[in-house]
Amino acid sequence: MKEKIEQLLEKYWEGETSLQEEQELKSLLSSQSDFEEEKAFFGAFESFKKEEPVNLVIPKTKVRKIDTMWMSWAASVAIFTASFVGWRVYEQKQEEREAYVEVMQAFALIQSNMAKGQEQMQVMNEIKYLNTTNQMFGTVKK
Repeated sequence: MKEKIEQLLEKYWEGETSLQEEQELKSLLSSQSDFEEEKAFFGAFESFKKEEPVNLVIPKTKVRKIDTMWMSWAASVAIFTASFVGWRVYEQKQEEREAYVEVMQAFALIQSNMAKGQEQMQVMNEIKYLNTTNQMFGTVKK
């Protein structure tokens, strides 16, 4: 019997006992005259289990209430500011886009005028092959 109690105590201190083994250990300890320290240990648990808390007052922790009014105003201001900044950036990008389109139109106009000018210069290409001014005006010295 003593060996059984020692085995169960060893398992109990190792944390390997089941609920049935713990119940068996308690009943074996109550029937034995030895193991006074273990009896006192398990007896203290039993006395704690029987005690009921009397006039137990749980202190209330002071919960800080957050005033949401200023948070809503701050959120509104933040949204308004972000919207304003976003709109300004959008307008600036639109202005840059419009300026880009105007520059590209100016380049297209320059290119078309240059093409017209090159067509008119085609006559000059024929003249550049003449060797002398006399050939140009049709007078040749004999």
